[in-house]
Amino acid sequence: MKYSTFSESTPPQPAGADATTLPEDSPSDPVPAVSRSFLGQPGPLANLFSVELWERFSFYGMQGILAIYMYFAATDGGLGIPESTALGIVGAYGGSVYIFSILGALVSDRLLGPEKTLFGSAVMIMLGHIALALIPGVPGLVAGLLLVGVGSGGLKSTAATLVGSLYSRDDPRRDAGFSIYYMGINIGGLLGPLLTGVAQQSWGFHVGFGLAAIGMAIGLLQYVLTRKGLPASVHTVPDPLPRSKYPLWAGIGVGTVALVLVLVLTGVVTAANLANIMTGLSVVGAVVIFAMLLTSKKVDSDERSRVVAFIPLFIGTAAFFALFQQQFTVITLYSDTRLDRVLGLPFLGDWTMPISWVQSFNPFFIIVLAPLFALLWTKLGSRQPGTPTKFGLGIILMGSAFLLFLPMAATVSVPVLWIAMIMLVATIGELSLSPVGLSLSTKLAPRAFPVMMMALYNLAVALGTSLSGSLAQYYSAEDEVAYFGVLGAVTIGIGLIMLAIARPVGRGMRGVK
Repeated sequence: MKYSTFSESTPPQPAGADATTLPEDSPSDPVPAVSRSFLGQPGPLANLFSVELWERFSFYGMQGILAIYMYFAATDGGLGIPESTALGIVGAYGGSVYIFSILGALVSDRLLGPEKTLFGSAVMIMLGHIALALIPGVPGLVAGLLLVGVGSGGLKSTAATLVGSLYSRDDPRRDAGFSIYYMGINIGGLLGPLLTGVAQQSWGFHVGFGLAAIGMAIGLLQYVLTRKGLPASVHTVPDPLPRSKYPLWAGIGVGTVALVLVLVLTGVVTAANLANIMTGLSVVGAVVIFAMLLTSKKVDSDERSRVVAFIPLFIGTAAFFALFQQQFTVITLYSDTRLDRVLGLPFLGDWTMPISWVQSFNPFFIIVLAPLFALLWTKLGSRQPGTPTKFGLGIILMGSAFLLFLPMAATVSVPVLWIAMIMLVATIGELSLSPVGLSLSTKLAPRAFPVMMMALYNLAVALGTSLSGSLAQYYSAEDEVAYFGVLGAVTIGIGLIMLAIARPVGRGMRGVK
């Protein structure tokens, strides 16, 4: 999962969960008085807590069985897509969610406002899960992933904004409220793969996808029933697009869709190269935004220095997520083919653990460890490591997690506890890097371009997630020593470089911690 935060002393949220943060200029209007409260917080927080819990339940529940749905044989209920192609599609889909979050932010800011964007996005997500559950074959897969991908991007770009609207800037409950909200995200991410995995194993893939659709429907229903309690500010459009420009942007949208269709129909874009294309788009987008920020006359010397300082952090973020997001690609395949999932249960005998359950290790460890990390950073105060150092440590831990696969290379059936230990190390690395990454991007952003720096962070995660799909196509059980060894060693090397340049990067941030 992907995490972000609003302060370095509070528990993070999942990204994939994921890529939202509280903007520096979030609404500060007084919140209307309400007669009810939720754990000492504004009452509407319960609504948003529940929506995000069910949305993450459905998102990660679906993603937990997505790869195996594609590469399982038709006789086993799957689509029979080659394993390498299936893993590439999962990576490309994951990367597209973060790219669509940029589109969602633009729709929210210029067309619909955050509340309507969130509602429409949630409806798209539910329809996507319904398509996966009811439409057989590749058409259902394409329709489902498009709807869930676009919808998740829109929800990512608006959910935290709605939570922030419940508080004034100086409300002492603010940080605690976000902590409660983020815990709901992790609970959903924990339960989703557990329940859809059991449903898939017992009754088939489409029942698993249907369970994800039901979860999203529950969240949407309770949101509709209680959405009137939200502040008026979330119903307005911050920067309305002039109606005179509607035809221009409609034309751009139609042209983009037509171009994609032509590229698909002519074979330029295929399922096999989709992850590589998403990787390339992420790189091109990042280069364009960096160039624009560094050459703009609206950016002063201090801001330009901060943008330059963000470049190694961008690369480090992409490197981290290129390995971390393989829990949905390579680690899913590894759990299917290399893991001993037969558990001896009291009174029940031997029982085979669903493949997707491995993906619940990460949110479980987040729920347990995030408060401890928050306490650690609070206790250290000014003595805690700087952000570039935390990035370096997180990247090294992620690389080390991959090296932990090597001792089991000759083992026919790898114990479940071993993969749990690997995910524990990866989660500790995540808690060292992700909670500060998105928050830092808002702090380093030039005053004239706050959204562009946010877009850069999302592109870093999109690049890493797409790379997880591209790299996964080179994995095989026969060559896993080379695969895990090379990727682990290269990633540790990137982390060591980050530690070596931590001080000059910190100086380049010009006072931003």
